[in-house]
Amino acid sequence: MSDSNLISVLLPVYNCEQYVEKAIQSILDQTYTNFELLIIDDYSNDNSGEIINNFTKFDDRVSVIRNDDNLGITKSLNKLLSLAKGKFIARQDADDISQKERFHLQLDFLQKKNLDVVYTRSKRIDNRKIIPGFSFYFPQRIVVRYKNPFIHGTLFAKKNVINNLGGYDERFIYSQDYKLVTDLLDQGCNIKIMRDVLYSSNFTGNISSINKEQQKYYADCVKKKIPPGKIL
Repeated sequence: MSDSNLISVLLPVYNCEQYVEKAIQSILDQTYTNFELLIIDDYSNDNSGEIINNFTKFDDRVSVIRNDDNLGITKSLNKLLSLAKGKFIARQDADDISQKERFHLQLDFLQKKNLDVVYTRSKRIDNRKIIPGFSFYFPQRIVVRYKNPFIHGTLFAKKNVINNLGGYDERFIYSQDYKLVTDLLDQGCNIKIMRDVLYSSNFTGNISSINKEQQKYYADCVKKKIPPGKIL
């Protein structure tokens, strides 16, 4: 792998045996090939570990580590960040799918527009709706005060920009993506969502749908700019 424009793809996995193979394959099928795929098995107790380890046998761009305990997505992402060698960081969720030209188009868009971070729109797998929908057409700095229009799995960023923030805020067990993007905006970073739909999002049995109350609490902490643990 060349260090020039190397992308480090961060993929945390926890009990995702039903989806993770397709998620990984969607990264390996990218038209842009200069990347490393860093996968962390967050102490899964299903067959996720076996599935992801099989990919290391066939593609030397894939690296897998396993947590000794379940750390959660926020700490796992920071662990992957510390291992990333790329100039750029890309996210991928274990139950979602990236379109083949995603990295190529995101890198080109980021460089041409002189951006720090770029996201794309996504199609929901369950109902095929495009997200963000109507809110995409409003200024993102206004929308983000009320909800998170940025699809975390589509994040593509300069690594130094994420590192300058100290990575993800580990106080946020949930909505760590919302906290990250608000911190980036507060730092004056140049962020845009591409019009292109380059991702497919699963909403069946994912973290957001299973833990709605916790997700809402942490999201409200982001909106009110207060640390978790406070009574809202």
